[in-house]
Order: sequence, then structure tokens, then C-alpha cells
Amino acid sequence: MAADPNDGEPEAGATAGPSGRRRLIELAGVEKVYRMGKVDARALNGVDLRIDAAEMVAIVGPSGSGKSTILNMITGIDRPTAGTVTFDGQRLDLMSEEQLAAWRGTNVGIIFQFFQLLPTLSALENAVLPLDFIRRGSKRERFERARHNLELVGLGDKLDHLPAELSGGEQQRVAIARSLAAEPTLIVGDEPTGNLDTATAAEMFELLRTLNGEGKTILFVTHDRDLAARAPRVVEIRDGRVVG
Repeated sequence: MAADPNDGEPEAGATAGPSGRRRLIELAGVEKVYRMGKVDARALNGVDLRIDAAEMVAIVGPSGSGKSTILNMITGIDRPTAGTVTFDGQRLDLMSEEQLAAWRGTNVGIIFQFFQLLPTLSALENAVLPLDFIRRGSKRERFERARHNLELVGLGDKLDHLPAELSGGEQQRVAIARSLAAEPTLIVGDEPTGNLDTATAAEMFELLRTLNGEGKTILFVTHDRDLAARAPRVVEIRDGRVVG
């Protein structure tokens, strides 16, 4: 469960940010170099970034600037070549792959641009998958939780629909419900509205803002600067560095 945004007391192992909230995410001197044959491709070049619990942050920048790489560092999908990545007092860069997978399953919900729903499963079955992976609760409890999340995103009447029977916006709502399955502290989106029309993208943003208002930390990458400008905080990445 995310911290109360009005609670100024940091948890053990964590530090308080300038807002008085506990510091949830800290990247310090993070570099990432990919080996491309005989050539080194530098994706991140000394990134320092701090995000407090219950913040809503948009990350913007041109293609190839390092936005998605930062997201991969924060979610433990990739590791830094140098520097440290800390989440709520835990060093992600020191964890094993097995530890990272277990940590990610209970702390992070991920929303993808192209939904990533399994086409042969219903909305309810897709929304329950993360709980099946981490084996949390009984089968009945898992489905009750998934049903609750689908109702939360406005799809309580389409539990049995397959993805092909849903609009793009509805599919993204299923993806958001799925991201909430394990009650994660952090919800991240990699271009979560990039495959939606303007009106539906605005609806998705409002849903994310509602979740943020309930105490979830929201972090999303977007090319849509108008959408990003609606977030309380915007971080700009250029050439692998934070520039704004």
C-alpha cells in the first residue's frame, strides 16, 4: 500500500524528500552502455533522479533520449552499467534476477502502449494474471480482486469479453486493472496512451490521476507534451541526461 501523501514520516530505510513525503525512487549517477558489436551505445549518461511516494511524474524527450531506459532501471527490467538505483531504501542494482522478479511482482504495475493482453483470455482472466504468477490468495480471492479492479476502471459489465470484443480504450482499461492486481506501490506506463485517440487518451490520464489521488505513485513516459504538461511534475531527458 502506498504511503499517505500527507504523511511526513519516512519508513525505515527510506529518506524524506523535499515535499516531506518519503523518497520512493532514487537514481544516482546512473549510466547505461549497450554493447553493439564493437561499438558502445551510451543510453544514459550520469542520471540523477528522485521521485517521492505518491508523486505523479511524466518523463518526456525525443526518441532515443533514454526515457524507456530510465523506466527499465526503475522497474528492475535492466541494470545500470554504473551508479545506483534505490527503491524505498532497497538497492535494485544489487538484487539477483530472481529477487528482482519477486520484487517487481509485488511492487510495480506496468501499463504498455499496445496493451499486451492475452487474446484468448477474458478481461477478468487477463486482470487476474499477476496474482496467479505470485500465487497471492485463493483462486476465489484473486478473481474477486480482479473483478474489483475492473469495476474500478469502469468495465464491471464486460468481465467476460475477449480483448477483440473491446475498444482500444477498453483494452487499456483492462491493462490498467491488471497493473493494479497486486496493489503495487508504483504504477509505470510506457507510452500508455500512445495507441489511443485524443479523447480516450484524456480519459486514461484522468483515471491515472484518480489513482494518484488515492496515493499511488504514477510514472509514465510519453511523446505527447500536451498530456505530459497535465502531470504535476515533468522530467525532460535528452542525450541520456536529465535536463529539466
